[in-house]
Amino acid sequence: MSTVKAGDTVRIHYDGTLSDGSSFDSSAGRDPLEFVVGSGQIIPGLDNALPGMTVGEKKVVAVPAAEAYGDHQPEGLQQVPRAQVPEDIPLDPGTRLQVQTPDGRTLPVTVTDVTDEVVVLDANHPLAGQDLTFAIELVEIV
Repeated sequence: MSTVKAGDTVRIHYDGTLSDGSSFDSSAGRDPLEFVVGSGQIIPGLDNALPGMTVGEKKVVAVPAAEAYGDHQPEGLQQVPRAQVPEDIPLDPGTRLQVQTPDGRTLPVTVTDVTDEVVVLDANHPLAGQDLTFAIELVEIV
């Protein structure tokens, strides 16, 4: 029976949960996730769990924050003067927006706080700083 190795294209089903057991993402009801093992297409902690698996095998993988979306970086927080934000932009805390960096890149951010003077935007990934758990099933080695 063939086992997964770096460079293989695989398809997996997965259910990702947080430390409190709540689900943050799942392939349930969708096609399996397809990617090349070891290519950096998925988070390292999950990618590293696949070599040696066989088709049909299931496992639960604990992924520390450092091997997922990294630690929450304080420098990812940016205070923007409220007057610089157009009035039609929704600013409820938790709202996801896209901003353009000075070099022209688009950056996703989350509104974390709003006062009369400033809007605080967080450019960290929403799952940064969180340990994750994945229940995975290897569906196919392509």
